[in-house]
Amino acid sequence: MEQVTNHEPFQRFNPLNDFLFLKVMGEKGDEPQLLGFLNAVLGRSGKEPIESVEILEDKTFIKDILEGKSCILDVLAVLHNGTKVNIEVQLSNQYNMERRSLFYWSKVYFESLNGGHNYRELPNVIAINIVDFDYPPEGDTHTCFHLREDANPSLILSPVLEIHFVNMVKWRKQREKNFESDPLNRWLAWFDEKSPPELIAEVLSMDSAIMAASERQDFITQNEEAYRMYWMRRKAELDRVSNLDGARREGEEIGRREGSIAIARNALTKGLSIEMIHDITGLPTEVITTL
Repeated sequence: MEQVTNHEPFQRFNPLNDFLFLKVMGEKGDEPQLLGFLNAVLGRSGKEPIESVEILEDKTFIKDILEGKSCILDVLAVLHNGTKVNIEVQLSNQYNMERRSLFYWSKVYFESLNGGHNYRELPNVIAINIVDFDYPPEGDTHTCFHLREDANPSLILSPVLEIHFVNMVKWRKQREKNFESDPLNRWLAWFDEKSPPELIAEVLSMDSAIMAASERQDFITQNEEAYRMYWMRRKAELDRVSNLDGARREGEEIGRREGSIAIARNALTKGLSIEMIHDITGLPTEVITTL
């Protein structure tokens, strides 16, 4: 294995980088840490501990990354009871999270039915979204959604749909000091790339699954190609955030200009002078004269 020689040993990689998350949690051999994480998430929903998990690998993503294509790097697994679980990490808000999650949930659900099989054979599907922005804004660190009856929320139409959101922003604001009783809290401390070294050491000493994930990450990031692909995905995420910010600023500027034009038109109908309208709106006089 080709070793990395160009990064500092104390540098902490971001476990929520989607490429690194997939390599640590979504490949054959990653079952111990994935099982620990799933029990930490699903245990908060009152479920019985998961006994075993099978990871379903997608080998096509490497080619997509190398060719610079946009691709979704998610983790797909099957629980011991046949339930399928899809895990996705989103670091930036693209303002489509609920529809995006429903789309990928439905994709896993639909593709589970082979031709000629009965609908009763469709599995339950759980989607877990780890987001590094405040979503849903009204929720807590961990929210979970089902198909419920409006007047009687205790009545669930079917357990087939279950969607979780793990909100890193909320977690940082509400971070608990005691990590002993809450395994999800320990995982989120490890996921947060800004957690201090002493906190990382504490959660590693408490949780063998997180220790396995950390050791796996250390092993992966010593590979030159994996190191390069980690930074490719990180740069792509930074570019995506920059593009979203640019589009937002452009939209705000267009909105302000359209608002000024509307004010100018109204002022013209009131008989105000072009010079006064220019002073009020800031629009160039040549623009005002064309309205």
